[in-house]
Amino acid sequence: MKDLIRKFGPGLLFAGAAIGVSHLVQSTRAGADFGFGLLWALMLSNLFKYPFFEFGPRYAMATGESLLAGYKRLGRPVLWAYFLMTFAVMFSIQSAVTIVTAGLAANLFGISADAITWSIIITLVSTVMLLAGRYTLLDRIMKVIILILTICTVTAVIMAAVRNNQPVNFEQVFPEEVSGVAFLIAFMGWMPAPLDISVWQSLWVREKNRIDSEYDAKRSAFDFNIGYISTVILGVFFVSIGALVMHQSGDTFENGAAGFAAQFISMYTEMLGDYAFVIIALAGFTAMFSTTLTTLDASPRAMAETLHLLTGKKFRFNYEFWLGLLAVGTVTILMFFLSEMATLIDIATIISFVTAPFFAIFNYTLVCSRHMPANAKPGLLMHILSISGIVFLTGFTVWYLFFI
Repeated sequence: MKDLIRKFGPGLLFAGAAIGVSHLVQSTRAGADFGFGLLWALMLSNLFKYPFFEFGPRYAMATGESLLAGYKRLGRPVLWAYFLMTFAVMFSIQSAVTIVTAGLAANLFGISADAITWSIIITLVSTVMLLAGRYTLLDRIMKVIILILTICTVTAVIMAAVRNNQPVNFEQVFPEEVSGVAFLIAFMGWMPAPLDISVWQSLWVREKNRIDSEYDAKRSAFDFNIGYISTVILGVFFVSIGALVMHQSGDTFENGAAGFAAQFISMYTEMLGDYAFVIIALAGFTAMFSTTLTTLDASPRAMAETLHLLTGKKFRFNYEFWLGLLAVGTVTILMFFLSEMATLIDIATIISFVTAPFFAIFNYTLVCSRHMPANAKPGLLMHILSISGIVFLTGFTVWYLFFI
């Protein structure tokens, strides 16, 4: 068992980054508002994004370098595009995941109801953890977090299914109103995660390969697929929780973090019993803390390497600078937009979906280029899935922009 657990690494970091807002908030909202009607969107998003996420560890294991170095090989404008897109969204993304985590922490621990206080505490704790342990600590912690999350979520779904007395409708729907379309795009934007996480994945894989000489391409593929499948399954579970517990109630979510978290937990306990509080609260907090921790590590890690590649210079405390900037920027944003949690989330997720075609094209072009070893290039099935994915992401993005 110990040897099996040791095989996991970047794949679970991917799961930790992915299973958060997209699952806890967006998937639960999807289930609450549409029942099981948006399962088609969840499945298609996971299917068509898969190759572009998979290309991250594939490229890193085949070349020994990150996707960022690959982007530079495609041309400096590609790397500059990544730098600017990431800088434009990383603060809103971190703010969105941190405020949800803070709201759940306030309800779970009860020490303070102030979301700003909890946001500062969570940001400081995460920053210290990353500075102290960097990748090794993150790798170890995430294995425990994902295990706890999976157990809690599965338990919650089973309890909800057993106690549900309403007929279950699996009819699939397509939103027609503007608000419904906006939510659909936001839902798919982070399902299972924004595509720029493929860059983070390549950085984590490279780091894992550096500290573990036995981490080869086969283990990397196994690790990634386990992490990816976990995000798909837990996404379905969170939709199920929303559909089984909330869909029949007619209630709507509040925009504030503390209010959302309290409402999220109370809806479960009202139907499942007060004894379910710990299970629901712990599952939610675990999911969000894992996302907060991994995104707080990954964005600075990516920006530090991008700056190094663009300038050709090694800056002292490069990672620490971006980590500090992101932490301060996150807390500053939350001080001004504390009551607009839902707006922050929708902005971040919609931007992620609109930029997804660019990352898809970058990643696919890179793994098909002369910079990729011939024996590591994708096969026919992956080529077909990649082209289909680019068409799917681009088509939905263009349709959304014209629709809105």
